Amino acid sequence: MLPVTPSQIEFAERRIRPHIRRTPVLDYAQDVQLKLEFLQVGGSFKSRGAFNSLLSQDIPSAGVAAASGGNHGLAVALAAKSRGVASTIFVPEISSPAKIDAIRATGANLRVGGHRYDDALAACEKFATESGARSIHAYDTRETIAGQGTLALEWDAQTDAQLDTVLVAVGGGGLIAGLAAWWRGSVKVVGVEPQGSRALHAAMKAGSPVDVTVNSIAADSLGAKRAGALAYTIADSAVDRVILVEDAAILAAQRTLWQDLRIASEPGGATAFAAWQSGAYKPADGERLGILLCGANVELNKLSETVANR
Repeated sequence: MLPVTPSQIEFAERRIRPHIRRTPVLDYAQDVQLKLEFLQVGGSFKSRGAFNSLLSQDIPSAGVAAASGGNHGLAVALAAKSRGVASTIFVPEISSPAKIDAIRATGANLRVGGHRYDDALAACEKFATESGARSIHAYDTRETIAGQGTLALEWDAQTDAQLDTVLVAVGGGGLIAGLAAWWRGSVKVVGVEPQGSRALHAAMKAGSPVDVTVNSIAADSLGAKRAGALAYTIADSAVDRVILVEDAAILAAQRTLWQDLRIASEPGGATAFAAWQSGAYKPADGERLGILLCGANVELNKLSETVANR
């Protein structure tokens, strides 16, 4: 049995339903459907796991703490605000100013420091130990994974014919683990990572989570140095495979999403689309493909440069 089960995901869905949005799907091309999860509360799928985590636990007087490239931190800050508890959010220096501004706007105590996500995580864990705050991990707890799995449950209810395959961007692995836990044996789940940030790809190749070097334009959302242990356990038995895309393909995907659909996607949010557009993933004839667009907290000036530079 997997560490997270469909029944746990169903329970999580009932718990968080009053707090999240049912995001739409869009038929984009023949046999290609997009799930517009960037329209979620906080601009990313992270709100599902954050609300499930905060609603399923007692919160100490010191509140909650989270380390994040930005999206998870924003989601935790919003969930904490809805519960009326304090939140302290740690983000690295590479975090997008758009994400930092959004976290500040919630009233959270924001701390910026360290170059990468792992630096923020170390600071967060130290703070939680010293203050008594409850640390809400970005991707490697059952509560987080079950919350992310509600996306698959919801998507199933929105499709007339079941999808054959879903492409999903991967950072630490919480999202793909949740989807795979729900769809195991019914829908093929394929992970997509940047060439320069391949934590789950490396883990599946090595047979266990290993450290990787992170250097990608999507590092502020897909920049985990190591895949989560729980996430890897689920992925190892329920994810079909993980494929890699170049940063140039991610930029091209951002351009296409803007030009065709006026979707302002952050690099991590466009990574799964990049796999299909670039041909890194080639569906078979008649294969019904779902592509998850998972985040829209993008710097608009950078997106403007991306769109203008072909």
